[in-house]
Amino acid sequence: MPLTTLAIENAKPREKSYILTDGNGLHLVVNPNGSKLWRLRYRFAGKQNMLSLGAYPVIGLAAARSRRDDAHKLIADDVDPSQQKRIDQIARGVAAKTTFGAVVEEHLEILKEDRAAISTISKNRWLLQDLAAPLTKRPITAITPAEILHILQRVEKTGRRETARRLRGAIGAIFRRAITTLRATNDPTYPLRGALRPPLVQHRAAIIDERELGALMVSIDEYDGWPTVRASLQLIALTMTRPIEIRLMRRSEINWPKATWSIPAERMKMRRPHNVPLSKQALDVLRSIWDLSEGSGLVLPSVRAANKPLSEGAMIAALRRIGYTKDQVSPHGFRASASTLLNERGFNPDVIEAALAHQDEDEIRRAYNRASYWKERVQMLQAWADLLDEFRVLSATRSAA
Repeated sequence: MPLTTLAIENAKPREKSYILTDGNGLHLVVNPNGSKLWRLRYRFAGKQNMLSLGAYPVIGLAAARSRRDDAHKLIADDVDPSQQKRIDQIARGVAAKTTFGAVVEEHLEILKEDRAAISTISKNRWLLQDLAAPLTKRPITAITPAEILHILQRVEKTGRRETARRLRGAIGAIFRRAITTLRATNDPTYPLRGALRPPLVQHRAAIIDERELGALMVSIDEYDGWPTVRASLQLIALTMTRPIEIRLMRRSEINWPKATWSIPAERMKMRRPHNVPLSKQALDVLRSIWDLSEGSGLVLPSVRAANKPLSEGAMIAALRRIGYTKDQVSPHGFRASASTLLNERGFNPDVIEAALAHQDEDEIRRAYNRASYWKERVQMLQAWADLLDEFRVLSATRSAA
């Protein structure tokens, strides 16, 4: 006769364990200590077996019957329920040890092995280990879209919409790695597409008027702060490179006889080496501060520590000190100034793009450009340096007028 909840509740402990039978092998063992345990007796491969289904009342009568039926379905599919239970327990144990943080460590190590740019590795570490810190110790299979959305919205509320968007992408990359290594079955960031507000487009401030750019260069030349800070702004204007590339410039990368600066792939945004022709003016700037970094591998060491690079904050602070606001100019804006003014003067757009180290979507064309535009780039960067000198003169004539 099938059991009822009332019969189970009324079953009192005795001196010895006894059994209350429900049917189809399911029964409840009532122990002297008062515990009530569900068991399933079944046959598999000609042998009698016993399967534990849990304790009452945590596992109620209906749940016990459901587990019994599931076990019989496995037997019908020629699967031993006890063996499957052990496999499931092992899988849960592995999943519990496979944390989000563990996969993040693997991801960062792969970026290093693939020679990703230092800035890329640093940005991923900041996103995944700092901003996504609440996920670090969580089993990766247990993380829900709601958890991730809470973290993303917390970042978004600070006004950093673009950071929140990048964070979602970085977390998604971790789950895709877990999926490809069979440690997860889905990416919980996928349902969050469109959940964040679009980033506010912020154009980097740049001066594209020739006289105004000349006045800026004069102000930089007259800057009376730390010499390497002044040199960093002069060099970023002359070389059309990014602030991080200027700040991390090393003495060993400068070839004086050939007048070149060789930036390794790991420091470039597009992860390919980039050679920069150095104009006569750029070489003069380097000579003016070369002795200041003697004994240090860096050309532009920090004001506070010779073994650390100059910070972009120091460059920004210098621009503010000489009277320019964030809406007028930024360290990155010098690239936009050069690109705009050189295009206006009829220089080859492909040569300008090559000088800016922008990625060409066409692999064949990219290889051709690297091989064919060196001479043109040498000539263009020297012409650009000469133009900056002309702009200085233009600004002086305006001031005199």
